[in-house]
Amino acid sequence: MTDTTIDTAPPEAPLPSPVRWVRDNLFSSVSNTVQTVAFTAVLLGLLRWVLGLVFADESNWVSVATNMRLLFTYNYPAEQFVRIWFAAGVLFVAVGASFAAWNINPSITLRRIGVSLMGTGGITLVVALITPSATPSGLRTAMWVLGVALVVIAAVVLRVIPEPHRRRVPFLGLLIGVSAIVCAIMWFVPFGDYGFSEGEPTAADGIVASSTRVPWTVLFIIMIATYVAGRGLAQVVSLAPLRRAMIAWWVIGPAFIVFMVLRDPEFDWAHIWSTDLPMAAGFALGGGALIYLLAAPGRSDLARVLGAIVAAAAVFNWVAAFFGWYPMLQKARFSFALAAIAILLVPNFAGERSARLRVAAVWAGFMVVFHWLLTGINTASTLDITAPPFLGGFVLTVSIAYYVMLASFPLGVLLSLARTSKLPIFRVLSTTYIEVVRGVPLITVLFFFSIMLPLFLPSGMGISDLAAVFAGYTVFSAAYMAENIRGGLQSVRRGQYEAADALGLTTVQRTSLIVLPQALRVSIPNLVGQAIATFKETSLIAIVGGFDLLRIANSTIPNQPDFLGQKRPALLFISLVYFVVAYTMSRASRNLENRLQAGQAR
Repeated sequence: MTDTTIDTAPPEAPLPSPVRWVRDNLFSSVSNTVQTVAFTAVLLGLLRWVLGLVFADESNWVSVATNMRLLFTYNYPAEQFVRIWFAAGVLFVAVGASFAAWNINPSITLRRIGVSLMGTGGITLVVALITPSATPSGLRTAMWVLGVALVVIAAVVLRVIPEPHRRRVPFLGLLIGVSAIVCAIMWFVPFGDYGFSEGEPTAADGIVASSTRVPWTVLFIIMIATYVAGRGLAQVVSLAPLRRAMIAWWVIGPAFIVFMVLRDPEFDWAHIWSTDLPMAAGFALGGGALIYLLAAPGRSDLARVLGAIVAAAAVFNWVAAFFGWYPMLQKARFSFALAAIAILLVPNFAGERSARLRVAAVWAGFMVVFHWLLTGINTASTLDITAPPFLGGFVLTVSIAYYVMLASFPLGVLLSLARTSKLPIFRVLSTTYIEVVRGVPLITVLFFFSIMLPLFLPSGMGISDLAAVFAGYTVFSAAYMAENIRGGLQSVRRGQYEAADALGLTTVQRTSLIVLPQALRVSIPNLVGQAIATFKETSLIAIVGGFDLLRIANSTIPNQPDFLGQKRPALLFISLVYFVVAYTMSRASRNLENRLQAGQAR
């Protein structure tokens, strides 16, 4: 079964001349002329000020180049850095497979490429013109050459090639072109080779070290090969199984990369065979069999009763743990709680034998993965870390932001549905949660989970710093996520509910198939805005002891003997990193909105 992508975008109109565009858009009237001149002066002044900070004598950029590994992976052991590259390779494979699974095959016109090159070249020439005198002459010359080259190439694309607004470059060509440019920069541009040797900073002229450029080149090749293979596979088989597999991987896979690959737990196989494996098998097979039996038509009342009993047992287990009545592994308590939730939800998935087997198999697979992951998290690591934790820098920032967004989204959906529910108990509880959390500063929530929460836990029960930060961020982000989604729910017209009821849909079917898709479509800008805010708010990890990008740039690097007081370069660099990631998410949001035609009249 094939699944092809059809480009339905209309052809772009012919591009007007640059002089006409400037006259029509910037100098069409006296007021527009005054505004253009005023704002241009302000922007050039701000740009010159920023360039003055970048190229000032006090800005020693060697501190950033030398500590690049520290900024991205903190103190991960150099002798086991191959794990970092392996994890990156797995992520690149997943990205390429995801592109293929969802037929992400956009094309771009030569006109847009030419306009982008013209704009980039013009900005480069402006920067070269207004750079302060402290700028190295070689760098200024390079900017002049690059700017002129980009403008010339853009002019050729726009004026020499016929009908550039109709000629398109496929996505594979863009992917190969961007990868080739990045790899060429690493292989041929003499950035220098910086690092540490026996605790002392080293610097050498030349290109980037082979230990960096070779792995990055291999990663790009792997991503392109995966995309090509996935596109070829899409021509002969259905994409539905691949999409389901990729969704499951993006939910679980990054956690395995962090806790199984990067952390490298030292498993006690005797304990696994005697305790962990039988427990996982019991919950997976026993729970799966119970779910299969209770999902049969006509057993909804029995499922609710048994679900209530299991939920009461789960609550009792946590109460017993608090008072120390009897010992039990934490993952057993979590498993009982998850089993109670699953059994209570079983009536919504009641159906024929094949549907029941599918639900039971999903539960069994989830339990196996869940127990394996918790076993790895609770097992001592083999890494020789000079100072905990093993996760820091950009990796910590991205990991926390990713899983906070992943966990807070379903929680936010449930809270928004509860707040709009007709049942008073759900509406009151969700409203109380949302208003209380939104009325408390994020740093207070983080302090509570990292400092106060362990004081209330029973003896022998603890929570790691990473788990505390994750829980605090998730609780905080879910409240704002719920309000964003509630705005989308309110945009769904009442006629949609009435039409779903007329078709005989259940409440779950109406919500999941009719209401939520429309609400989430409208909520895309707000949800992405919340995701960007969550990513930037991870900088508060430093206040509760985490070594994220901000703490390393603001505290670790300036305290190194060779770079005492050198804060400015590192802070400017991480500002650029935050901007690039946030802008990338914003552009992805715009592309998704265009693809779903969100915000357009229907």
